[in-house]
Amino acid sequence: MKTINNYIEHTILKPDATVLDIEKLAQDAIRYNFFGVCVNPNYISLTKEFLKESIVKVVTVVNFPLANNEIKMTQYQAELSLKLGADEIDTVLNISALKNKDYKKVVDDIKKTKEVCSNNNLKVILETDLLTLDEIEIASNCAVEGGANFVKTSTGFVKNGVGATVEAVEIMHKTVKDYGLEVKASGGIKDYQKASALIKAGATRLGTSSGVDIILGEE
Repeated sequence: MKTINNYIEHTILKPDATVLDIEKLAQDAIRYNFFGVCVNPNYISLTKEFLKESIVKVVTVVNFPLANNEIKMTQYQAELSLKLGADEIDTVLNISALKNKDYKKVVDDIKKTKEVCSNNNLKVILETDLLTLDEIEIASNCAVEGGANFVKTSTGFVKNGVGATVEAVEIMHKTVKDYGLEVKASGGIKDYQKASALIKAGATRLGTSSGVDIILGEE
């Protein structure tokens, strides 16, 4: 049985993150045996160096946070990120296409990104704060059809957004579980109680900048 540290992708995606911030992130991940860390692409190589003596995974983001790339840009970002040492890729679903009900475009973008990722996990960020409950289910189905490995709740960048909720995670889990996809909850996860509730709802990964607080809250 996994302990909660094995669910955590210790995260720093703020634009003003420093080298010292990244070093501390890596040190915390090693100390608490987190599954991984999630950083912006410009810090992949440095993070990989900090983690070179560990098994902690490096996760990065593409088409982030606004989901406004042309697909070739996203593919290039993903390809380069993997070459730099990223183990997993989190990409933002084409929200505009989803709102326009152009589901073929949504699915095609996921498929094309997954082609670049090959055997590396691709997580599709739905940005649930911007979606209705019906749209969360539709977006999850698009991720299934596109060949993704995970659906993920949030970027954490929506103004006044609440991030991951039990309700959204339950819908996502129910929609994808029979197809072998997993759920990453992210956004607003700051304590052990919320982390536990999201795991109970079906999340198998937690993206959070409060990983240490969550671990300490478990004790």
